Amino acid sequence: MEKLIITAAIQGAELSKEDTPYLPITPEEVSQEAYRSWEEGAAVIHLHVRDKHGKPTQSADVYSENIAAIKSTGCKAIIQCSTGGAVGMSAEERMGPLTLKPEYASLNTGSINFGDDVFINSTQMMEKLALTMQEYGVKPEFETYEEGHIHNAMALVKKGLVTGKLNFQFVLGVPGAMAPTPKNLLLLSEAIPSDATWAVAGIGRHQLVLSGIAVLIGGNVRVGLEDNIYYSKGVLAKSNAEFVARIVKIAKEVGREIATPDEARRILGIERHAD
Repeated sequence: MEKLIITAAIQGAELSKEDTPYLPITPEEVSQEAYRSWEEGAAVIHLHVRDKHGKPTQSADVYSENIAAIKSTGCKAIIQCSTGGAVGMSAEERMGPLTLKPEYASLNTGSINFGDDVFINSTQMMEKLALTMQEYGVKPEFETYEEGHIHNAMALVKKGLVTGKLNFQFVLGVPGAMAPTPKNLLLLSEAIPSDATWAVAGIGRHQLVLSGIAVLIGGNVRVGLEDNIYYSKGVLAKSNAEFVARIVKIAKEVGREIATPDEARRILGIERHAD
């Protein structure tokens, strides 16, 4: 197997300090969480940011401030900017951080019910985001919540809007989308091109089980407070680094090595950008 790529999704857009006091909000908090996660073994930091009021934003200026803070700590992880943003944002809002030309960004490939909301990703929106990533030299990761989203992703490839190595993130367990079962994870992993990479982000208590399966069968893993705030039943995780450290321990127990950021770039087909 290739070495295991661990992504730390350290914040997200749906949570607040009321959900967990350990959620990083400010650039200083975000930078420290990113650094500790990288130190424990995360090769990728999946980044959302908040404005001065703690609300989700896709402002390039706020992303720039947070990225600078992360780099100032000495963190060497790949920074993956979200273009999912928050439910209700327009394509123009969501593509804000792409102007910074990050190495890596998420690209949602289909609409879903998202709890009580609807997360819209129309064909026009997906194509606009993919084209903008292509123009700025940003490597996309397909965020897929259903099997049909894989077909949407491959339509972007067929149109030439995404080229090179294909990377998929299976997000399982969002209320209103595909159930977080081992059977569904296997189904998705077998539905993508054989030379593509994949990772799984299990929501809530399913994070650990699905991550363990991915480690065993050759997938990659996303963990972090964006997807799950509990380390164990009823026990809040005190940091994203706790989740990363647990996956590293599991991987070592089964003999799977952990990828460094540079090794992850090779595996994912990411062209390193100058600092």
